[in-house]
Amino acid sequence: MNARAQARFIRESPYKVRRVLDLVRGLPVDEAQTVLKFTNRKAADAIGKVLASAVANAEHNFALDADELYVAQAFADEGPTLKRWRPRARGRATQILKRTSHITIVVADDQEEGS
Repeated sequence: MNARAQARFIRESPYKVRRVLDLVRGLPVDEAQTVLKFTNRKAADAIGKVLASAVANAEHNFALDADELYVAQAFADEGPTLKRWRPRARGRATQILKRTSHITIVVADDQEEGS
């Protein structure tokens, strides 16, 4: 069985979030939580919350054992971009793009090898 959790509109670039997701993809849940705890990146906090939510969903909705779960899929899609302007020299302005992410984590139990 697969359980998933999603966090939307996270105020960080998907490029930066994917760097942290690459660290935990395929790991057992307890090991992934340890890696996130010691990862010195802003995205690690948000990913840790999504991972905890996915584990809680697996336990509550599918009665799966948390000790047997692993991170089957982890990806970050691009959300809407906030557009802001910064004044520059000689009366000009430069656009600043504040990107957002949608983080999705899917956990599965160890018996399913094909997913």
